[in-house]
Amino acid sequence: TGEFEAGISKDGQTREHALLAFTLGVRQLIVAVNKMDTTKWSEDRFNEIVKETSNFIKKVGYNPKAVAFVPISGWHGDNMLEESPNMTWY
Repeated sequence: TGEFEAGISKDGQTREHALLAFTLGVRQLIVAVNKMDTTKWSEDRFNEIVKETSNFIKKVGYNPKAVAFVPISGWHGDNMLEESPNMTWY
């Protein structure tokens, strides 16, 4: 399994952070989908992660349609401050 799968698993940090945020009253959410460089900036992988994460955050109480999902690569700085030429599909 990949890092995303580990984070969204039953005991994963992604799951825990989303639940904590909602419980603490955070109603606006932005999801940065990091490490896109490791997938060669794959739009399909991004969409897969958005779909799975949307299903989960909906169960927590968020409206996935109101959540911004942003593909980034922190290591390369892609799509963090300026649009990335590696993710023209976004």
